[in-house]
Parts: sequence; structure tokens; C-alpha cells
Amino acid sequence: MSKDKNCTKKVGNGYTFIDLFAGIGGFHYALHNLGAQCVFISEFDKYARETYKYNFKKIVPKLLSSKNFAGDITKIDAKSIPNFDILCAGFPCQPFSVAGYKKGFEDTRGTLFFDIARIIEEKQPDAFILENVKGLFTHNNGQTLLRMKDVIKNLGYSFYYKILKADDYGVPQNRQRLLMVGFRKKDILFEFPKPFPLKKTMSDILGGNCARTVGYTLRVGGRGSGMGDRRNWDTYLVDGKEVRLEPEHALQMQGFPEDFHFPVSDTQAMKQLGNSVAIPMIQSVAEQIFITLGRSKNDNSK
Repeated sequence: MSKDKNCTKKVGNGYTFIDLFAGIGGFHYALHNLGAQCVFISEFDKYARETYKYNFKKIVPKLLSSKNFAGDITKIDAKSIPNFDILCAGFPCQPFSVAGYKKGFEDTRGTLFFDIARIIEEKQPDAFILENVKGLFTHNNGQTLLRMKDVIKNLGYSFYYKILKADDYGVPQNRQRLLMVGFRKKDILFEFPKPFPLKKTMSDILGGNCARTVGYTLRVGGRGSGMGDRRNWDTYLVDGKEVRLEPEHALQMQGFPEDFHFPVSDTQAMKQLGNSVAIPMIQSVAEQIFITLGRSKNDNSK
């Protein structure tokens, strides 16, 4: 992936995608930066929808005012979704995380994976990219991931997965996430992107000499625990003083653009950022998907 986003080759030109469990649009930015076009969005949370609409009204105004800016995925008829090439979904992680007590498919949020599956089955996209917490990899001794893999393979798709770290893809955050990628043409070979150096450190983000080069993983809640708490994730030592993360710092740690703004409270903003994806990491994976699909098309045309 190019180190300068302005020099990124538009490998996604001509491709369309849908953004499920869209949050505040991390996937959307990642694929938009590569030239792809979003044709459908689904997000249930009213505050996240507000933030999404506020920031994407300049990019996809018609989409945001249409029925294709949808809410509850369980109520969506898959047939009504426009045709698309890539399915993107950062589906709910709580059922598979420590904070969510690792209930997995016993948690109703865990069953939302099957809504992804039914959309894939109906729409038959060229590829998909899914994101979740690294705990999904070992949840229920690996049986949960194996079940997901079986579901996807029974739909006729390949299934690649790997735990990636955000700080391997340009942003200073120790955010480890499980990425899952698959292709309708099962003979397509895929490799996850190679890491590249940090573009900035926590010292750059916090405007002083920070004791940590790479920051803690952004979380959904429990702010203000302080340096002395073993669960601390939002307080840093900068120039010898304790500094608490604010939304403007967390936005940089997730790789959002400078002109991104929140029309909601700081509490909601931090929750939304904790639920979001590290954009450069997703963009790197998406770029590999587009390159792989392009290579496959070229091979078939020979």
C-alpha cells in the first residue's frame, strides 16, 4: 500500500461494495480511498448513524437519503440490496470478546453473522472482508471460527483468515483484529498485506514526549481509569504529566481523515471510535483483494 494516501493507486475503480454493521464508516473510507463505490449501508445504532451521515453527506449524499441507508440488518430483505462486488462487515465483536463474556453464538449478537451469510448467499458477491476481535480465533477452542468457515465454504466461497495489528499498518495502536477474506472463485489465491512502518507515534498525536510509541487498544467504555489501573487504556504520560485521550487523538489512532467530526457527545464519540476499525489496516487488506480480483480477471481473459 502506498505510504501517501494521495498517491494510492485507485485499484478499486469500477468495484462496488456494501457496508454492513457500518458504525461510523471506517470500511467506507478504506474502500472509497481505493476508488470503490458504496451502494448500500446498514447500521442500527442511531448515534452512529448520525455521525455517519454527518461525515459522508459530501461523499454519498443520494445514498444517505435513500432506502439503501438501512437500519436493522435482521429486517433487511437481501433481494432488495443492490448488486455489489465486495461485502464489508465489522460485525459485533462483544459475543467473542473478554468484555462480552465470550458467549459467542449463545449471544443474540453472535447470530448476526448468519445475516451476513444469507446476504452472501443471495447476492453472490465476488469477495467479502470481515473483521472481529482476535478472541474469535480461539473462542470455544476454535470451534466458533470453524463453524463460520464451514458456513462460508458451504456457500461456495474460500475462507482466509489472519490476526493483524494496526501498528503494522501505519497507525500507533496496539489493536489486534481477526480479518477474514473470501472469494466466490475458490481457486483464487490470496495473501494478506505485508506490514509497513508507522506514519506517526503517540508523541506526534499527543503533542509531547509520550512514554509509549504505540498506544493501547481503543475500547468502547470504562474511560478514566488512570495510569495506576491495570485496565488503563486512555491515559498516557506526556512530558511527565498524565494526559487523557480525547476524540481528536483517537481519530488519528484509527486513521480517520482530518476533516472528520462528531455531531454527538465526547462519550458517544469515544464509544464509536472504540467500535470502529483501523482504516489503514482495512485499506491494506482491501487493496490486496482488489489486486487479487484484478489479477484473476486478467488471467481469465488470456
